[in-house]
Amino acid sequence: MPNLPQSQIDSLLEAIQPNRLLDTAMALVAVPSPTRSAGAAADALAAILQNHGFTVERPVADWPEAPAVVVRYDTGRPGRVLQFDGHLDTVHLPFAPPVFENGVLTGSGASDMKGGIAAFVEALVALRESDAPAGGGILLTAHDHHEGPWGDRRQLRALLRSGIHGDGVLLPEYLADRLPIAGRGSAIWEVTIRRDGEPVHEVLRPPDLPDVLGTGAELVMRLRDLNRKVAATTRPYAGHDSVFVGSLHAGEIYNQAPTECRLSGTRRWVTPGARQSVLDEFRGLLAQLAAETRTQIDVSFDLPGDAFSIDPAHPLVAAFQTAYAAVSGAPLALGDKPFVDDGNLFAGEAGVAALTHGPAAGGAHTIHEAVTLDELVRVAKVYALTALHFCVPDPPSNAIHPGT
Repeated sequence: MPNLPQSQIDSLLEAIQPNRLLDTAMALVAVPSPTRSAGAAADALAAILQNHGFTVERPVADWPEAPAVVVRYDTGRPGRVLQFDGHLDTVHLPFAPPVFENGVLTGSGASDMKGGIAAFVEALVALRESDAPAGGGILLTAHDHHEGPWGDRRQLRALLRSGIHGDGVLLPEYLADRLPIAGRGSAIWEVTIRRDGEPVHEVLRPPDLPDVLGTGAELVMRLRDLNRKVAATTRPYAGHDSVFVGSLHAGEIYNQAPTECRLSGTRRWVTPGARQSVLDEFRGLLAQLAAETRTQIDVSFDLPGDAFSIDPAHPLVAAFQTAYAAVSGAPLALGDKPFVDDGNLFAGEAGVAALTHGPAAGGAHTIHEAVTLDELVRVAKVYALTALHFCVPDPPSNAIHPGT
């Protein structure tokens, strides 16, 4: 990590303007943007960036209803490119307009994640005003289609397929108590168990009638056993594999033998690149159960992201920790990422190190989102200083441990 003059660091930090940052955040929160309807918010962000003098690209990226927002700030000097990436869409809840009171911003998206996007916009503006960093540049991207179950992350996937990514990425999700350098992959599964025929009163059932509800109960038990088995698969910081059943539904009335039973849950894994083998194992378990019970069993998977692991010595981690220590007084403890976010896609589909760090905010996925201006300013400072230390004329390093 290069030793930078303190005067350069001080100049960059002084360029962060809290009132300007707040204006950006409130302007973004003021535009309703439920997932798959974030076009107006993307337009608002593009206008803010254009007003700051940046050239804004609007790639469709598989979602013409809300073209993505892309800005490239190139220093004109060799070096790494740091990406700031965020999603503009919010969960489908009643809209809450922005309110700033007693140092706290509330409103839809304040914590997840329009406040964080405003922080990285402010970092970008401050970097340009300070003629920093010394090399490389900044790539800013924002998009729709993040929040499930309404979105499927198609827009970010399209950007990655187009090669629109940096040498490292910062994502302002509301995680501030650890620096996650590993995380589990996730599959949300939905299983449907069916039999032929019609629903029938329990006392009129033929003796050999397949029992879809009993098969569902048996599946719960087999998945419990699978969970115990896969929990032995562990990795540092990421934790262990797991299987979880969250719902089971069947029948219309207490004394009717149904024709269908539906279950859903999750399968999480810690080994990068293990997604296909995990899904194959799950499908094999279902095929065996279907044969034994003479039922038809179908499964569908929603795949938010693969497992990932980042080398603690990677230049992005070093740059972030130097920046964080400069702002907060000490490096941030390394840890796991408890959820799946867009960083898993960057790792699994582009092989790019992505660090999740945002404001210590509250109320995400509720109508009571809230974040303090002090936290947004802190994040903007950490982001700006991370760029200062990361975007140096050294060759990029591959951050992602290959799958096994």
